[in-house]
Amino acid sequence: MEDLSEVYKSYADEVKRFLICLTSNVDLAEELTQETFYQAVKSIHRYNGEYKMSVWLCQIAKHTYYNYLKKVKNADHLSVENLMQKGVDIPSSKEQPDVEMVRRNTLISIHKEIHLLKEPYREIFLLRTSIQLSFKEIGEVFDKSENWARVSYYRAKLKLAERIDGNEL
Repeated sequence: MEDLSEVYKSYADEVKRFLICLTSNVDLAEELTQETFYQAVKSIHRYNGEYKMSVWLCQIAKHTYYNYLKKVKNADHLSVENLMQKGVDIPSSKEQPDVEMVRRNTLISIHKEIHLLKEPYREIFLLRTSIQLSFKEIGEVFDKSENWARVSYYRAKLKLAERIDGNEL
């Protein structure tokens, strides 16, 4: 087994990118990344090498995010300020503010549409586009075949295209 600090150095950015796509919140993604690696250290004895380390860590990250959602739902005390803070941090360009504003609004609209996809399509789309997992690895995450992952990703793209065309971004 690799040294745990090396595992963190190698995979933290990938896990964080995956969580940013799931949460749409950079700060929350950073917090969940830390929790993911904490959970990985606690359960490292269960890693058998059957899947790539990145796939295993993304599975833990996914479950960590789902647990977070359960806690938030049970707490049921999100303030308006917290809801307003959610969103994608996209740097702005001072050279072309109008172009940057259109780009930002388009990216946010697309991101919203991605998050409106039903599961497993949303997660498959994010795994493929955000951390570039292969179809074989996506199949492994869901305990399905590589072909299932290909077909599901294709369907996710079609559903997303329908949503975007319907909303005329």
